[in-house]
Amino acid sequence: MKGEAAEKNELKAFLDGTFRTLDDVLARQEAELRESEVGVVSYVGYGIVRVEGLPSIRADELVLFPQNLQGLTFNIDPQEIGVILLGPTGDLRAGAEVRRTGRVLDVPVGEALIGRVVDALGVPLDDRGEIRTVKRLPVEREAPAVMARDPVTVPLQTGIKVIDALFPIGRGQRELIVGDRQTGKTAIAMDAIINQANKDVLCIYCTIGKKASDVAKVIADLKQYNAMDYVIVVAATGDDPPGLQFIAPYAATTIGEYFIASGRDVLIVYDDLTSHARAYRELSLLLRRPPGREAFPGDIFYIHSRLLERSTHLRKEHGGGSLTSLPIVETEAQDISGYIPTNLISITDGQLYLSPRLYQKGILPAVDVGKSVSRVGGKAQLPAFRAVAGDLRISHSQFEELETFSRFGTRLDEATRKVLERGWRVREILKQPQYKPIPVAEQIAALLAVTTGNFDSIAVEDIRAAEESLRKNVAENQSGFCSRISGGSKLDDADQKTIISVARDTAARFLKEPDRANP
Repeated sequence: MKGEAAEKNELKAFLDGTFRTLDDVLARQEAELRESEVGVVSYVGYGIVRVEGLPSIRADELVLFPQNLQGLTFNIDPQEIGVILLGPTGDLRAGAEVRRTGRVLDVPVGEALIGRVVDALGVPLDDRGEIRTVKRLPVEREAPAVMARDPVTVPLQTGIKVIDALFPIGRGQRELIVGDRQTGKTAIAMDAIINQANKDVLCIYCTIGKKASDVAKVIADLKQYNAMDYVIVVAATGDDPPGLQFIAPYAATTIGEYFIASGRDVLIVYDDLTSHARAYRELSLLLRRPPGREAFPGDIFYIHSRLLERSTHLRKEHGGGSLTSLPIVETEAQDISGYIPTNLISITDGQLYLSPRLYQKGILPAVDVGKSVSRVGGKAQLPAFRAVAGDLRISHSQFEELETFSRFGTRLDEATRKVLERGWRVREILKQPQYKPIPVAEQIAALLAVTTGNFDSIAVEDIRAAEESLRKNVAENQSGFCSRISGGSKLDDADQKTIISVARDTAARFLKEPDRANP
């Protein structure tokens, strides 16, 4: 007689074979159904079509029109199907045939994409030939489960003093950049990308709805600073159909997820999600989805939440990589309470608010210290920063309020005047030109010099020159300090004494004239 285990194995093999047979039958039936189902275009609009037929179509399924034009199933109504086009309409007319593909939209992923410029479908735009990849992944993917995520504890340095010191960003965090037009939002993202050189961080720059000339300028700047060696550009310009603009950030995220699954750290910039929301609103209204607040459809929150939830720091057993996102959103007339900005503020882990008032005064980057926040905070900041900039944010906000109040009177007591004097110098230290990211140790030295009062004797207009002199001295003569701080060591008493001594020597060369006017 056969043993009980042998009988179980035979039964299992029989059932497995039966299920495989059933799966094969169902797959053949699905393939035959796709071949036999042919829809007909009933209406062609800007970026969308309506299709009759295809009774077995599925949500988000890819469909094919004549001349290999692709479309994505968006609406499934009883009488017709709404499809968004992923290319120019061309000669498409009512009556054209539509065929199912049985698959969802996917993009090529892999190392071959690094250094390339592609569109939202992964098609190269840089005239460097075909991109040879062996793997494709769906554009829409589920966000990692909570148990697959690790805490955000490793800093991602931007090289920008005001951000690294006051609003630290961690690998796996989502930090929103928000502000009016022409306040330097893209500039901050570009500096963050350029600062990742030699830090083993892959960067993805996803542009949505921007002018082609602006995209070309960004790519030229990346090439100028040798950043394209670790950057992938996913471009959906304002000239592209709204369907491509809509899927672009999801495609860019999928490309990044391929790398984080193998343990890589990725920084992705979405520039910007205001244009993304407008593209989605345009598609939704054309497909007769009901408008809501500010004419946006009710699920506008969902399209951004399901995108940004994919940014995370994975546990080691799930790959161990991280996807850090810097979404950009545009406000109108400094209205941070608009529909799309408030949605994104509630989704992300903090925001950097750029003030037009500061920008017009030449205080760049124009980060408003009072309205900006990083909800990850010191957990993703080097210990040396916490020692130097612990109270800097509060004291700087108080200085700005005091400065506004002081304009209404001319007589100030000595204590108030000292606060203003220190505040003016701190503000000068926090100024920084574009494309000039600063190493961590040099940032620490500059901040320590100004917060301890060693630069109080320097005229405000000489602070920038004094800072450059101090940083040069530290970089050339304090290599041990630089390596310890960059390695994550705390700022001990010996290090503080060394930097303060260097700061005093620097200040002695930039002594303030007694009667020089303050700003």
